[in-house]
Amino acid sequence: MNPFIFNTSASVQFGVGILSSLGDIVKQQIGANVLLITDHGLMDTGIVDRAINVLRAAGVQVSLFADVRADPPEAVIQSALKTLVKCGAKAVIGLGGGSSLDVAKLVALLGVGKEKLADIYGVGNVKGPRLPLILVPTTAGTGSEVTPISIITTGSHEKMAVVSPILLPDIALLDPELTLGLPAHITAATGIDAMVHAIESYASASPNNNPLSRNMALEALRLIGSSLQIAVHQGDDIKARSNMLLGSLLAGQAFANSPVAAVHALAYPLGGHFHIPHGLSNALVLPHVLRFNVAVAPQAYAQMAVYAFSELADIPEIERAEAFCDSMENLSEKCGLQQTLRELDIPQEILPKLASDAMNQSRLLVNNPRPVSQADALAIYQQAW
Repeated sequence: MNPFIFNTSASVQFGVGILSSLGDIVKQQIGANVLLITDHGLMDTGIVDRAINVLRAAGVQVSLFADVRADPPEAVIQSALKTLVKCGAKAVIGLGGGSSLDVAKLVALLGVGKEKLADIYGVGNVKGPRLPLILVPTTAGTGSEVTPISIITTGSHEKMAVVSPILLPDIALLDPELTLGLPAHITAATGIDAMVHAIESYASASPNNNPLSRNMALEALRLIGSSLQIAVHQGDDIKARSNMLLGSLLAGQAFANSPVAAVHALAYPLGGHFHIPHGLSNALVLPHVLRFNVAVAPQAYAQMAVYAFSELADIPEIERAEAFCDSMENLSEKCGLQQTLRELDIPQEILPKLASDAMNQSRLLVNNPRPVSQADALAIYQQAW
């Protein structure tokens, strides 16, 4: 067995209704003066007010930054840092989807005052330390609560990553009740996103692809594959919501250690240029990247097919790998997601630019089981168009 490294959040706490314990958990393990980072959309759900009330009832002093937006630019990080300094908070809570959690990670790091954002992009450039940090996801998709990654939009459209185990929180707190109010289209897009994390992690060409990640990826596919359509079409089903959130967590732990590849590399330019939600960007290119990979490396996809779609178990390996691609595409359609780039008004003439931009995601492309050239990327975008 090859040597490997597996890092994850120091503590994972999962349970229906566990948000009611947030105040005691934070006061005992994080600190009594915190900055809560979230977005305006979540403010409208009442979840933020619930969290603040629970915290204050436990004697925790809470300040609020609610200006996170999707694909957060550097300006959002700087604004949140100013809020942190102004309120004097000594710890950070991220509450929301992946963008809010990613911002919280960087604010906890940069809030110490020893590093600058411009110096930490890339892998392993963070020195630390950071402030105490707790992350509370409200979507079942990104797995950001257990990943050492924060994605930021730089300039007008390019996404860059800060990657370091120091970004992993002290506590990941997961309450399936917080996902009950998710609209169907968000449930669908984030659910496919989590499945992409599991798929790319399992098949990753990374030298750190390891038995722990592979087993977590398979269990994530089993949980999400059996629950996604229920969660989309029967959003109040707490068992399905619990399966989705746990599956997202496991997929996050998997790809945090066995990194993702070409699906993400091709999805990022779609989000950067057109602000398409990350999960939907992944879903749009996923079946075409899968078919590209299956042509040369069917075994891993045939193995995953059995977990995500049990009805495929008795099909011979090559056919099963191909059926897996079709089943993922059909699942996306059954969940109501757009199937082509043109449905989102993406002009065909920009596809070469998207392919060129995707080539900048070298840290991801190197993990793909089949090398991807710029011409390959363009062909995949054309198939997705």
